[in-house]
Amino acid sequence: MSETRRKTGHDVRPYAERLERRLFRSYKSLRQRLSHGLPRTHVFVAGMQRSGTNLLMETLEWSPYTDVYHETDARAFDNYEMRDPSVIHGLAQRSPAPFFVIKALCELDRLRELLDDFAPAKVVWIVRHYHDSTNSAVRSFGNFVPQLLRLSKNKDACTWRGRGMSDATQDLIREIARPDMGELSAAAVTWYYRNTLFFDQGLHLDPRVALLLYEDLARDPTGRICALCDFLHIPGAGPWMTRFVHSRSVRKTQAPTLLPAVEAACSGLMERFRALPSL
Repeated sequence: MSETRRKTGHDVRPYAERLERRLFRSYKSLRQRLSHGLPRTHVFVAGMQRSGTNLLMETLEWSPYTDVYHETDARAFDNYEMRDPSVIHGLAQRSPAPFFVIKALCELDRLRELLDDFAPAKVVWIVRHYHDSTNSAVRSFGNFVPQLLRLSKNKDACTWRGRGMSDATQDLIREIARPDMGELSAAAVTWYYRNTLFFDQGLHLDPRVALLLYEDLARDPTGRICALCDFLHIPGAGPWMTRFVHSRSVRKTQAPTLLPAVEAACSGLMERFRALPSL
């Protein structure tokens, strides 16, 4: 996808909300430096771009016990990719917060490694229905077809995008990818090959990993965030953290028309996620 991004996510929050967030971050940083008495936990927020990771990060940011690092934070990221683990360890060690929360989008293939390296650590992987995620991705990014064509020939052709890709996934891309397939179908295939890493790594079997469906979060924000905070052992979750969450983005636009093979692949993967326990 293009590195030139339209304004999305936290970039377009109303000014009053952004100001309130800045003031709250200053307040909680001071509070954390005084005392909290909680052990350190590293939390990796994972998922495909345009799947609700911004929403989840910003919701967790309302906890007085978290220190949250978005992929736009130059201290922890370089061009949206996480910096060397030694840099992240340094940030975590200097953080006064008991819960060090960091985005892991380009690093989906490295989550098992990160869980072990940063133990005690946990992952929350958020999945959004591929129709809404695809519509949002095409509005926000571009260049999906050329990237898919390159990946069909070489997994290493598009930096982090093909890392960890299985041979079976690449075979599927080879069957589907063609120059005239259209950006929507190519973006949906991107949703597929990034999210299938969840199963390829066996994360559905790892007790350190929780699955969260975006639609559940949007429709029952307080319930889902309370469940997430229970999983992470973050105290004090409640409506305060979720007051900016709404369900208007669910099925906001018409479902995209995808190639039949793409629709079938994505639908099958979505059903695999729905069959799993989730928050």
